[in-house]
Parts: sequence; structure tokens; C-alpha cells
Amino acid sequence: MIEKKGITGIILAGGKSSRMGTDKGFLILNEKPFVQYSVDALKPLVLEIIIVSDDSKYDAFGLKRVNDITKNAGPVAGICAGLEASKTEYNLILSCDIPLINSQILQKLINNIDDVSQIIQIESHGKSMPLIAIYKKDVISTFDAFLKNDERRLRVAIKNCISKNIVLEKEQEFSTTNVNTQNELKAIENAYNH
Repeated sequence: MIEKKGITGIILAGGKSSRMGTDKGFLILNEKPFVQYSVDALKPLVLEIIIVSDDSKYDAFGLKRVNDITKNAGPVAGICAGLEASKTEYNLILSCDIPLINSQILQKLINNIDDVSQIIQIESHGKSMPLIAIYKKDVISTFDAFLKNDERRLRVAIKNCISKNIVLEKEQEFSTTNVNTQNELKAIENAYNH
């Protein structure tokens, strides 16, 4: 079992969301910004939390913040920036748009760390979720090579690493819902408050 001191939490909060029209990390659910939910889920499990964002407003959370290395290159660049700033071999990476995420889901990832997997990701609703995942620091070289070749698709980069999926039970799938539109936000608000 990997101890807390061997894991860094990395939250990808880069960039404006075209579909939402605003930075999703600052969307509010029950008086709490989205990014705070990711922080709260990570906190009991990790040594340090790093936020990857060029927006200095995130400094208000009192956590380490690093800028995206390659501007507007999506999650591959964000993951690289976070991993380079990390001091640990294992890194729990979350996007900032999954406000229902909880520590139990993340603990499942930690429990499944093995000697060979470089990336361990949640599978929910039959889909792998590369932004609810553990990444070993050594994937940097693979991801870097893709960025240099202008390949920005995260799934392509992951295919070139040793990865495995942890399938969630049906009743846990709701906690991985990510929010991309105002309608999805309303649906989550309704579910959250009932």
C-alpha cells in the first residue's frame, strides 16, 4: 500500500470551457466552487496538492499553482506541467469539473497501484476516465514526445503507456459525472439537493 507521503494530487484547472463559457473550476455548487470538491477529495490521500492553471485567482485556495507548460494544448500539457512540479512517483490527477468526486473513489485507484501500470484510471459508464487517474511520474517522457509532435489527444498518449482501468460499481458512477454545460450543472444541483 502506497502511503500518503508518496502521492501528489494534481488538479487540472486550465482554461476556459467553450461549452460553459466560463472557467469551470469556479462554478459554484452548494456555495462551494467546483475545484474545492476536487481538493477535498484529494486532501486525505495526498502529501501535496498542485493546481495546474495560468489563472492566479486559484492562488486563493492557498495551494501550489503551476502554469501550463504549453499554452492551449489541453490535458496532455497540463498533466506534464503537474508531473514536472510533483516530487512523488505517484500522482492522483483530477479535472476540476467533477464536483461529486469523493475520496473513496480515489482510494480505489491507490489500492490498485502495482509494479507495472504507469496509469491507473477509473472506468465509469463503460468509459475510461483519464482525468480521474493515477499517473506515474515517468510518463512525462512519453507525453512530452507527443506534445513536441503536436499530438494533443490524451487517449493517444495513454495508449502508449502501460495502463489499466478500475471499473466502478453502478452506484458509484454518479460521482464521476463531469459538468460541461449549464444544463448538466442544473441536473447535478437538483440531484445534489434531493
